[in-house]
Amino acid sequence: MKVTEDLAFFGAFNPPTVAHLRLARFALDETGKKRVIFVPSKAAYIRYAQGKDFAYDDARRLAMLQKAAESRSWMAVTDWELRQDHQPRTYETLCQLRAMGYHPALLMGSDKLPELERGWLHVDEIAREFGIVCLTRGKDACGRMIREDPYLRALSPFIRVLETPPDTRDVSSTQARQIVREIQRLQAALQSLTPPEIAPLLDI
Repeated sequence: MKVTEDLAFFGAFNPPTVAHLRLARFALDETGKKRVIFVPSKAAYIRYAQGKDFAYDDARRLAMLQKAAESRSWMAVTDWELRQDHQPRTYETLCQLRAMGYHPALLMGSDKLPELERGWLHVDEIAREFGIVCLTRGKDACGRMIREDPYLRALSPFIRVLETPPDTRDVSSTQARQIVREIQRLQAALQSLTPPEIAPLLDI
């Protein structure tokens, strides 16, 4: 795999979770890189291309990531994709990061491996020019998946698989969004039951 200094972590981060941060730090420690660059995708892409039921707007997700980065010297955040008039492809963004002075390898989850052959563009260039670090997701058997797929097997010299800690595998942004919506529902219900002037005294 190409020697790099950084890992580029693409995603919705809708919202960022403790698993995102733990996995990024885990990958950093395992690979010996200097930093992880978080690359949030555009809200329109999350809603319409990925079909998510809800997406925090670009500014909100960027602010969340920037806040997390304040106490993590190894974490960088770029808004380059958010500032484009389209959703850039991964290779385009990696080339831009390189032009900005980073030396990134692509950090991705194993759930994306089956999509590479038909759902991505410039995969060979990504693999050969930047390298791929793959984090196991859920019960995915990455080694077997790569061995049994001729396309992935050809890319295997450029893919490094990391077996992620079990406590990160069941944490998701979807769960976080569901809890946020439930809290909002309960807050609205509570407001309908109590006068507003006693809200500060409810100890919530």
